[in-house]
Amino acid sequence: MNVKNAAPGPCVGRFAPTPSGRMHLGNVFAALLAWLSVRSRGGVFLLRMEDLDTQRTTGEYARQIREDLQWLGLSWDLETPAQSLRSPVYDRYFALLQEKGLLYPCYCTRSQLHSVNAPHLSDGTYVYPGTCRDLTEQQRRAFSRDPAWRVRVPEGSWCFTDRVQGEYCLDLSRECGDMVVRRADGVYVYQLAVTVDDGESGVTEVVRGMDLLSSAPRQMYLQELFGFPHPEYAHVPMLLSADGRRLSKRDRDMDLGYLRTRMTAEALIGVLAAAAGLMETPQRISAGELASRFSWEMVRGTGIYLKGLEEFL
Repeated sequence: MNVKNAAPGPCVGRFAPTPSGRMHLGNVFAALLAWLSVRSRGGVFLLRMEDLDTQRTTGEYARQIREDLQWLGLSWDLETPAQSLRSPVYDRYFALLQEKGLLYPCYCTRSQLHSVNAPHLSDGTYVYPGTCRDLTEQQRRAFSRDPAWRVRVPEGSWCFTDRVQGEYCLDLSRECGDMVVRRADGVYVYQLAVTVDDGESGVTEVVRGMDLLSSAPRQMYLQELFGFPHPEYAHVPMLLSADGRRLSKRDRDMDLGYLRTRMTAEALIGVLAAAAGLMETPQRISAGELASRFSWEMVRGTGIYLKGLEEFL
């Protein structure tokens, strides 16, 4: 189905990092564009820690993220509660899906889901074939392990116009299958938590990395079920090193712990602004100064190579 985005109104954007390590330049790039988009229109900017995986995330990393954002000049108007604190809220929306008759327990193991006999897309992502969708109560009782819970998805494509990537469509039933919304250990998954958090916070604009582009139709489906309006989406290109590698938290020389000791915030923002297409060449500039010249029409839509950083180190 073709989905219309939210009606024009006050802009509410957010940056929602996972505090599992120090921010690297790819994180900063997405945060900067999200902040610029909101500030250029006088909107409200939210900060949210996505710490569902408590085995990998820590309060110390969350503290470092806040300090790094302040150093960059990327202020926020409100920090909403971290996801690890919101399980009772997610429980209510899980119950709503149960009331609609859309949930069912899934007993498939990880090895079964990733089996060579299971349906996969060209990128290796598995498509859930509905193995547990219509199990009888007797068949369910035969399993001794706790199940994950999946939501049934409808047939047909979900399409929207991304501000950077253009028209994008995903057929949930053919390219995804019924989605897990709660794991077997009781932890809610990213798709449900993000949908609820954005919806309850009144987020009207979601800016994030292009690796999450396929998440948008999944979340739009859940938004429909929960009665939330659809935000605008902007999935920005992944930031690549000069040799073409995608930047990650494993690149220690590209995280802010290293860079803050070697360059100013204005120099770093200038490098990222030039990479995005907001400036012709890297020049020192503050986030506030850059907001006045921001436009999504200037942002490049394909892989962006980081150039000019060495000039400031």
